[in-house]
Order: sequence, then C-alpha cells, then structure tokens
Amino acid sequence: MYIFIFLEQVYKISIGAACGLSWPSDRLVIQVLDDSTDPAIKLLVEQECQRWAAKGINVVYQIRENRTGYKAGALKEGLKRSYVKHCEYVAIIDADFRPEPDFLRRSIPFLVHNPDIALVQSRWRFVNADECLLTRMQEMSLDYHFTVEQEVGSSTHAFFGFNGTAGIWRIAAINEAGGWKDRTTVEDMDLAVRASLRGWKFVYLGDLQVKSELPSTFKAFRFQQHRWSCGPANLFRKMVWEIIQNKKVRFWKKVYVIYSFFFVRKIIAHMVTFFFYCVVLPLTILVPEVKVPIWGAVYIPCIITILNSVGTPRSIHLLFYWILFENVMSLHRTKATFIGLLEAGRANEWVVTEKLGDAVKKAAEAAKNKTNVKAPRKFRFKFTDRLNTLELGFSAFLFLCGCYDFVHGKNNYFIYLFLQTITFFICGIGYVGTII
Repeated sequence: MYIFIFLEQVYKISIGAACGLSWPSDRLVIQVLDDSTDPAIKLLVEQECQRWAAKGINVVYQIRENRTGYKAGALKEGLKRSYVKHCEYVAIIDADFRPEPDFLRRSIPFLVHNPDIALVQSRWRFVNADECLLTRMQEMSLDYHFTVEQEVGSSTHAFFGFNGTAGIWRIAAINEAGGWKDRTTVEDMDLAVRASLRGWKFVYLGDLQVKSELPSTFKAFRFQQHRWSCGPANLFRKMVWEIIQNKKVRFWKKVYVIYSFFFVRKIIAHMVTFFFYCVVLPLTILVPEVKVPIWGAVYIPCIITILNSVGTPRSIHLLFYWILFENVMSLHRTKATFIGLLEAGRANEWVVTEKLGDAVKKAAEAAKNKTNVKAPRKFRFKFTDRLNTLELGFSAFLFLCGCYDFVHGKNNYFIYLFLQTITFFICGIGYVGTII
C-alpha cells in the first residue's frame, strides 16, 4: 500500500487508517512516500512510521532526494523497491484519506477472482462537506462524478479515469501499461487510459466509501481545478492519436474515450459553460438583432443542472447558487484547458492542494472552551493576497451588460447578470470558503 505524503496537518490520519486495515500482517507492506520539502515535517512523518513499526506493523518510510515528476515520480520510485517484487496489488491512498478497516477485504476479491481487472476504484466520502458553502458545492459536483460518470463508465465500458487515490491496482497491469509517467499533472488518468488501451478492465464500487477531505479555501480549490482541467486537456493532446491507432480495444470504446470521456467532459463542457453564459449571452444584450431563444438560455440548461444534482439531494436548495458558482469556475477551467491543449507555461505546474485537516475545528473548539491547549498554526493573508483580478474584471463586464439590459433590454436578463456579477465579485475579493 502506498501513502503519498506532502501535507503536515493530515499525515497521522492516513497512516493510522492504513495501519489499522484488517489484513494478514505478513501479506501487507505499508509504504509511506514522503515528498515533503520541510525537514521538520519529514521528521514528524518518520517518527509516526516508527511508532507504528514498534507495534509490529510492516510500515516502510521512503523519501527522495528531489521531487522530480511530483506524485508520479514518487509512485514510480516506490515500485522500484526490492520488496515490491513480491506484491501483486498496490493500494494508493493520499495523505488526507482514511480507509475503513475492511477496505482491502471488500476490494481485493474483485482482482483475485477476475484476472482481466486492473483497477478497483472506491468512492470518496467527504468528512468536511458541511464546513462551508464552498465544500457543499464541491460535494455536489463530485457526487455527480461518482454517481453518474464513474458508474456509467464502469458498467458500460469497464473504463473510467482513476481518481488518483482510494483505489487498488494490479501491479502487472501498471507494468504492462508502461508504469507511472510524469508527462502531465494527471498521472492517474494517464495510467488508466494506457491500461485500458491494452485491454484491462476497471471496476467502480459505489458502496465502498473512503473518507476524505475537500479543500476549504478558495485559493486551494482554484489550484486544484487548474490541475484537474489542464492535465486532462494536455493528456488528450498527447494521447489522441495513440487512442485512434490502437487495435486492442473495440471501435466504440475508442469513440467513448475520445468523444465522451475527453472531448465532451474534459474540454468542451468547460468552454460551452463559460463562453455561453459569461460571454455570448451578455454580449447579445448589446446587439438587439441577436436573440437567444428562452429554451436555449434557460429551460435546457436548468434541466441539465437539475439532473446533475441527483447525486446530492440534500443540497438541492443550493442549486441556484451552485449554477452561479460553477459559471465562475468555468472561467478558470476554460483557461486551464487552453493552457493544457497548447501546452503553455503552466501546463505542468503542480501545486499541492492544501487541506486544513482538523486545524480549523480544533482552533474553534479551543477558543470556545478557552482552554490552554495550543491552537494549531494558522495562516494569515493580507486582503490584497485574496484579490482575484480575473473574477473582478468579469464582474465589472457583467455589471455593465446588466445595466444596459435594465435600461434598454426586453428579456429581463439583467436579473441573471446582476446575480452573476455578485458571484464573480465575491469570488474576486476571495470571500469564498474558509478564511484563514
């Protein structure tokens, strides 16, 4: 089992969860891959591993001299260890994930009894979904991803993108596919596509859930969305011809991977949302001769959005603001998609998504109880550090279009434009998510 570490606040959670797995100790190796750059963090992680090793757990602490290849480089390095040659499967757990004790017992049998399966992917369950409005909206988006996208891919084509964590790979499949590659920032999706092109199948287990944490600061969320949008676009650029020329998988599976998996969901979806709702629709207000039918501007998008929210019925009342927020994020996703397609400057930029762990909750409890317990370290940023000029620029643009429609328009689009203006402005001044 791999545990990838780069965060100070949450390493104890995942190491403790991995060491508590219900599996014969002589058939389990827990490999902690520490890519931390802070010597103090390295020492803390190593001490935690030694603490569990003293209890008889087979846990191995691994570090590298540099971060070449980022996560892919660390995973590739982990497979080179001599003791890995005796292992058939590898479970990958990021530092903020905490599998239940029966995680292996419920997933390994799918690999043991079906030699064609390369990957078993579990579902993420978010422990901090109720922390703030930002995490609630992330939960809505990711629940749709698991409930619809991965369920459909698994049942119809035995293919979906590996989520990078909370999954178990057959090591033979990893080796046959060419191992971990660091040519993009989505090494997990890269491996999944290459393994699928060699005929391997994947299984998604929606009832096997692994607790994890969502980024609760807007800055961390923006970096994450940049990587998740730029990486797939860059991978599509590098693999499209390889997929077309592949002869090991049937024609319709190649159509699904190229058109549905990559082109529609990873590229076009972001662009259509941004250009239509944030550019085309506002500009049509300035050109009276151009009319957008109400069914295209309102009815169809509303139906699609309602269907997208089926994975999280408890948040249906947040649907309207979720639409406005997703329109804001489509700006960054579109920008990142173009960077990936053109392989521009930030195409291979890897910024680790900051997770706060229980730091905020502990600080609040300490303040409430007024105890002498030392509160976790808090990060303070100036107001100017939270300003996002892109969002502020678009809020000004939409505000002007809304004012023009209020005075001269006939379709009352100014109602939407002013609400979207407010959302862009709130995101522009950084008052979204947990403020630290």
